[in-house]
Amino acid sequence: MEELQVEEVLHLLESENDRQLKAYLNELNISDVEELIDELPQYAVKFIETLSIKRAVNVFRILDFPTQERIIKKLQANKLTEIIRQLPPDDRTALFSELQGEAVKKLLVLLPDHDRKEALNLLGYQEDSVGRLMTPDFIAVKTDWTVQRVLSHIRRYGKNSETIDVVYVIDKDGVLLDDIRIREILLSDPEAKIGELTDNRLISLNVNDPQEEAINVFKMNNRVALPVTDDQKVLLGIVTVDDILWIAHEEYTEDMHKMGGTQALDEPYLDVPVFQLYKKRVVWLIVLFFGELLTIAAMSGFEDQIAKVVILATFIPLIISSGGNSGSQAATLIIQAMALGEVTIKDWWNVMRREIFSGIFLGTTLCLLSFCVIAAWQIIMPGFNEHYIRIGLVVGCSLVGVVLWGTLMGSMLPLLLKKLGADPAASSTPFVATLVDVTGLIIYFSFAFLFLRGVLL
Repeated sequence: MEELQVEEVLHLLESENDRQLKAYLNELNISDVEELIDELPQYAVKFIETLSIKRAVNVFRILDFPTQERIIKKLQANKLTEIIRQLPPDDRTALFSELQGEAVKKLLVLLPDHDRKEALNLLGYQEDSVGRLMTPDFIAVKTDWTVQRVLSHIRRYGKNSETIDVVYVIDKDGVLLDDIRIREILLSDPEAKIGELTDNRLISLNVNDPQEEAINVFKMNNRVALPVTDDQKVLLGIVTVDDILWIAHEEYTEDMHKMGGTQALDEPYLDVPVFQLYKKRVVWLIVLFFGELLTIAAMSGFEDQIAKVVILATFIPLIISSGGNSGSQAATLIIQAMALGEVTIKDWWNVMRREIFSGIFLGTTLCLLSFCVIAAWQIIMPGFNEHYIRIGLVVGCSLVGVVLWGTLMGSMLPLLLKKLGADPAASSTPFVATLVDVTGLIIYFSFAFLFLRGVLL
């Protein structure tokens, strides 16, 4: 939002000119009003109360939850009642699912009987299911209706529908038969029967499907809305693309947090209390701390070898970081491919085969590079004595082994976690790096024994 607009609004607020403020706010795009609330959070309630009810609802539904919660606590009862009643069912469900029990009860009381039953029904579905996203506001017609009758039905009930881009065809029992784009209906003969327009190429979601699956279905089929059915194929509601985009954003954010080795944040970073940030991060740090203790245990097992050939200790950071980096790369690529639906658990062998070759090529490149560096180092600043070639072989071969192992760990762990029902993102960078650290040391000192035993060891 431009600074000039903010100053103008502040001037209207200071002059207490509510009439002009209302006119000004009602002329802004709802996204601009949202930005204004972000800029001036202390006036959020004032802005919502000043806006016309329709625009107030549209602004409220796109605000983040912490802002919505602050507004609910301070909003006048009559305005709050209007907003809660006019919120689309899916947005209302999303709000209720975030609120605490008592707060939900107070808001449910504000709803008419029909809306209250609808809200409770939607809240009955699992938290991450498609049922929590759907809205029961849609246009449904029968196969024996004429186009003319369908258009009359849309004129009468369309204003209450989430979208009229698509019309859903059902039988007498409410079973979904097909969906028809409004464009096809508008271009058809008014006397034609709806059954003549169906093509039976139906795409639908099950009410118990994971929301993540719905994201992939939308992505593959380029739809603005998809119908939601139960196990008997009875049409229950629809999910629209705006809700899917919001969920996709939340999923992406959650995965990014987990890939960084922290629990997902439920609110924007600056709104999260410091102690809450501590709790989100400390668990993973403790897990990784004990994981790194294994690295210390592994190193302590090779104290004698390190004491005999001190130069071996110099290359330990290089070895373990190379393995961790290759593992993190592989984990990131596989997790992203899984999120996009490009890779599934069934593809594990193809993934492993590709990563074996990738690991060998990457490790060999670092092997040759490290050998050249050690040789150049020996020429410029001799410090490896006459056995520098053996030390170069130890470091180079260890890099091949560690990078190959890290690549395999990084690519296979997400698939394994998915198979076990866990979140693949939890296997990412810090976790993979810690696991590879321990095994990397074992690989490194195994090659040291192989090439230096009887010479330096």
